[in-house]
Amino acid sequence: MTPTRTSKLERGRGALGPALELVHTGRAPTRAALTAELGVTRATAGAVAAELESLGLITVDSRPGAASGTQGRPSHRLAVDPDGPVVLAAQVHADGYRAALVGLGGHIVATAPGSGTAAADPAQILGEVVASGARLLESTGRRCVGAGLAVPSAVAEPEGTAINPLHLAWEVGAPVREIFTRALAEARISGPSGDETAPGYAANDINLAALAEHRHGAGRGARHLLVVGTGHRGVGGALVLDGRLHTGSSGLALEVGHVTVDPGGRPCHCGSRGCLDVETDPLAFLEAAGREPGPEVSLLERAEELIRTEYDSDPAVRTAVETLIDRLGLGLAGLVNILNPDRIVLGGLHRVLLETDGERLRAVISGRSLWGRSGSVPLLPSSLAHNSLVGAAELAWQPVLDDPLGTLTR
Repeated sequence: MTPTRTSKLERGRGALGPALELVHTGRAPTRAALTAELGVTRATAGAVAAELESLGLITVDSRPGAASGTQGRPSHRLAVDPDGPVVLAAQVHADGYRAALVGLGGHIVATAPGSGTAAADPAQILGEVVASGARLLESTGRRCVGAGLAVPSAVAEPEGTAINPLHLAWEVGAPVREIFTRALAEARISGPSGDETAPGYAANDINLAALAEHRHGAGRGARHLLVVGTGHRGVGGALVLDGRLHTGSSGLALEVGHVTVDPGGRPCHCGSRGCLDVETDPLAFLEAAGREPGPEVSLLERAEELIRTEYDSDPAVRTAVETLIDRLGLGLAGLVNILNPDRIVLGGLHRVLLETDGERLRAVISGRSLWGRSGSVPLLPSSLAHNSLVGAAELAWQPVLDDPLGTLTR
């Protein structure tokens, strides 16, 4: 490294993390944009970009073609390195698990087929999902810098314990982060330095889906983003405020699945009745449509396929869709009144309901919310496949985003 570049980099070393996050989230596709976003000189931005490139995190194209009709010298283009390091992302849900390798930018590099069995012993299923991830790492030969886990439960901080795994047969308070980290060690998955176990992180799946949508999907650019969705069972919600996930004092905030939308409705796992959790999830839809769940596919896949293929031809399916939309709209209206988000993203079965009859859903929210009447809240479908997996990867990427040089060269 030349003395000139060294001096420029020393001035910009504190900008390495912010610069990487800007490229990671797509907000700095060029060196000119990076310079403007960081508020540094072009020379300093160039030195920072060169250092990130030397770490194998981004690529710098110094000879981009000028766009047709533009004048002047085109700026260097920046992108995440497609051959750079990855993190192991894992998700456990009521119908099994899935593992993937995820690079910077939220790009899924490889994914293993999902399992259809969710073991009652968290050590067993987390061992299986980590072993699946280890096979992906071996087959791809990629460098791993961390691992993240998404689970269908609130995860208490700082202990990393699953507080309410309602749709899994796990004991309340299962130490999921500790078990996950132990499985990584047993599988000999190394971390950034190569001679230590990859650091493991764990969080609630819908929180992670919200984080992924905010950084890479339909929620990008929102200041106050509300994400609500169904997984394979139950309903979850999450809130991103000014770019940060709102988790409350101990990681348990925003249990939107237990907002009551039908006081005389189905008994809920929480002890109440008629919660969003049991009135607008895939099982509730199948029951409302008069269909048996069936063991051949997951509840979510069965419900989504039924809507897509029989909504127009089967009155029972149409009525079930309308019933769930009305209940979902009622719950969302209450959340809009309390939280006043500037955007709502719906995932899972709720995304399909929005795509099927968004006009009805927007009308219910508008008619029952104060803010909805004064100005509609944008309501969008989630745009990322496997957004909880991408969010789990964000957990593992965060230390690198905070301190790229220190994390990768310690």
